[in-house]
Amino acid sequence: MTVLEQAILTWIHLIAAAIWVGGSLFIGLVFSPLLKTMTDSLEERMKIMIRVGKRFNKIAVPSLIILMVTGLYSSHVLLGKPELLVSTSYGTFLIIKIILVIALVITYAVHVRVIRKDVEEKIMSNQMSEPQIQKLRKKIIVLGEVTVFLSVAILFFASLLDAGV
Repeated sequence: MTVLEQAILTWIHLIAAAIWVGGSLFIGLVFSPLLKTMTDSLEERMKIMIRVGKRFNKIAVPSLIILMVTGLYSSHVLLGKPELLVSTSYGTFLIIKIILVIALVITYAVHVRVIRKDVEEKIMSNQMSEPQIQKLRKKIIVLGEVTVFLSVAILFFASLLDAGV
């Protein structure tokens, strides 16, 4: 792979990371707190959050897929030999990053599954009680926080790999 091809691949990887991590941080640190000032109704906040989440997922999921594909390809090119995965610090950090990515994908899948179509329809049509919505909201918050934490941890290991540690 030429230097220019590697630079373009890294650029695509970084754009996808910016969308995934930046969007997740924005939703968690800016939008969610702001939403509390927009309405006191928990039900209304959940409806808005569902609409925002659906919209975000349209770019987040492709970004996550691009991240995984470009990351795996870059790692394959950089490592060259599979035995380097277990015999170098780069390989060790890469394994940790891959494990974190797997945990992220599982957490995100659970997050999406919690707000499956039937649950979404119940919320949107006012068929869920306040306690049910509160319980669902707590699950969503915890899963969202874990997703953001894993994403930031993955970025840290990406920086270690980039630094050649």
